[in-house]
Amino acid sequence: MSYMSVGQEVRQAWPDTNKFTAVFAWTLRCGDIAIVALAGVLAYRWRFGGIELPIEYLRAIAHSVLLALLVFNGSSLYRSWRGQGLAAECIKLGVQWALLFGLLLLYAALLKTAGDYARTWIAAWFCFGLLGAVALRIGVRGAAAWVRARGMDVRTAVVIGANPDAQRIVDTIGDNPWMGIDLRGWFATHADRCQLDGAPLVGTLEQLGSYVESRHIDQVWIALPMCEQAKISFALSQLQHATADIKFVPDLFGLQLLNHSSGQVAGLPVLNLRSSPFDGNARVIKALQDRLLAGLIVLMIAPLLLAIAIGVKLSSPGPVLFRQMRHGLGGKPIEVWKFRSMRVHQEHGGRVTQATRGDPRITRFGAFLRSSSLDELPQFLNVLQGSMSIVGPRPHALAHNEQFKGLVQSYMQRHMVKPGITGWAQVNGLRGETDTLEKMARRVEYDLYYLQNWSLALDLRIIAMTAFKGFFGRNAY
Repeated sequence: MSYMSVGQEVRQAWPDTNKFTAVFAWTLRCGDIAIVALAGVLAYRWRFGGIELPIEYLRAIAHSVLLALLVFNGSSLYRSWRGQGLAAECIKLGVQWALLFGLLLLYAALLKTAGDYARTWIAAWFCFGLLGAVALRIGVRGAAAWVRARGMDVRTAVVIGANPDAQRIVDTIGDNPWMGIDLRGWFATHADRCQLDGAPLVGTLEQLGSYVESRHIDQVWIALPMCEQAKISFALSQLQHATADIKFVPDLFGLQLLNHSSGQVAGLPVLNLRSSPFDGNARVIKALQDRLLAGLIVLMIAPLLLAIAIGVKLSSPGPVLFRQMRHGLGGKPIEVWKFRSMRVHQEHGGRVTQATRGDPRITRFGAFLRSSSLDELPQFLNVLQGSMSIVGPRPHALAHNEQFKGLVQSYMQRHMVKPGITGWAQVNGLRGETDTLEKMARRVEYDLYYLQNWSLALDLRIIAMTAFKGFFGRNAY
């Protein structure tokens, strides 16, 4: 886990640091939706001089509100904004508003109603809305600063233990004064691996109880390895008469975790070390995005699909489509379709031989299809079928999965989501043959980054990168 993700985990683990946090968060959520509708009305008044909107304009605003609920809540827009600058937040906000209006225009185009609206109204609506959303965030940040300046709901805290993870906690608190945490210091134990910078040493574990009680410390953070059960139990016994909140930071930051979180199951507290990032709302949003875009793309490229099919048929005897079993969601086998780019041949002994530069099995027309990735266009039908996504880790042959799952750490975590036509690894140059263990490890590293950082904005970014530079890769042959 990276240093940045540790800081994010510390921030997300502090939902109660400020009683105003929930108020600010819901102000942003509700305010954004209200601004979407209000900006549409204001833009109409600016364009036409009144606020009595025709039914088609009211319908467009209603559709935009529904889309905004999906787009905004399906992004990272409402994750803890504190700790990042206003400019960075405004960039993120601009991306989400562009996505919202892009989907709205796409929806209108599919219904053939785009001509019902004045273009100047749509442009003004976008500008008024984005400016209003930025103004809302400036106001919320100002309110948060006003609260902090008056010391409202500031809490005192101490850390137990000294290790790299404890240091990251100290750094996060120091770098983010918005948390409202006054870190008084740390307590040493025999399990310490370093000295903590940025916080004073206030005592040893034996002095913890008296210090916390006498100074009315609000929070105690235990940053000890899980193997130090005796010290953890002793710390808890020291705090049995204290009223401080006790938070345990398990020594998990060095592990490769995926979409980790905490929660409850039947009233029992649990720590999710690994879970799919596409559960709940995210799954619905991802499915809607895939089906909508794939349907539109298939309609647009239908003539190209027909032309390529004719070219494949003329290039060599055999079927137009090449069908191969791959691992899909949950590691279950799926059938993936591609335009056939090789002459029909038979692999021996169940082996799957990757294509190499100058491979004699590849037809001349097939070489063009492979280098341009046009051979993968039938996979949009796989997306409509529901077995694949437009963006996700590329599906590997079953034999390759068996080969690499024991050699590359966390390899099979790629299958916690549907495989994709394109992916974060592919747009970063990791296409084509993976003839070395290092190449496959790098591809998996990029795939796991995608799983850990997924958002609609990231999907659209990958699609755009694929369109502009993802085709005609040097490693695709």
